[in-house]
Amino acid sequence: MNVLVDNLGLFGQAFLQTVELFVIAAIGSLIGGMLLAAMRVSPVPVLRSFGTVYVNTVRNTPLTLVFFFFAFAYPRLEILDLSFFTRACAALIVYTSAFVCEVVRSGINTVPVGQAEASRALGFTFSQTLGSIVLPQAVRSVIPPLTNIEIALLKNTTIAAGFSVAEAGSLYQTLSERGYNVLVGLLWVAAGFVILVIPLTAFQQRLERRWSVAR
Repeated sequence: MNVLVDNLGLFGQAFLQTVELFVIAAIGSLIGGMLLAAMRVSPVPVLRSFGTVYVNTVRNTPLTLVFFFFAFAYPRLEILDLSFFTRACAALIVYTSAFVCEVVRSGINTVPVGQAEASRALGFTFSQTLGSIVLPQAVRSVIPPLTNIEIALLKNTTIAAGFSVAEAGSLYQTLSERGYNVLVGLLWVAAGFVILVIPLTAFQQRLERRWSVAR
């Protein structure tokens, strides 16, 4: 208990950084995943090809390598001078977007084809059909897998600790330097992540109950 009490400020600051990293990456990956899913079902061959290549490449690339790219290769491109935190967010967004895309695309495939055909017969464009007819129905069926991806994203933020981002995964280094029991400290870190996951799970269950009634 002393490990937590004596370093309460350190734990609070580290988990605040973790939450910030998670929220930014979650929002970015949801937007990116939706755009990629739209590309993958687009009638434009170039967009479909880009979406397919992106998803297949990123899904089969370890997240650590994506972090290595943004930590060491990106600065050599001399495009924008970004902080380690911003680059960590970008790495998580690039990686997680591919998984969000596939979940959303699977949800799109559950919507009867006849609805899209009917909307096109009424003069709807592809964007209108996707945004107004297909996606609202698809999202209902993908909430559980999307929540699992976001939970995985939350845990993946710990990789940023190896790239100079002071979040919860880096606490063990400071605790070790201060002479505290690192194992006990890591147990408190694990408990902190459990506490962060609980609201996500509760939010998922609430949406499932609400939308099951709506059906």
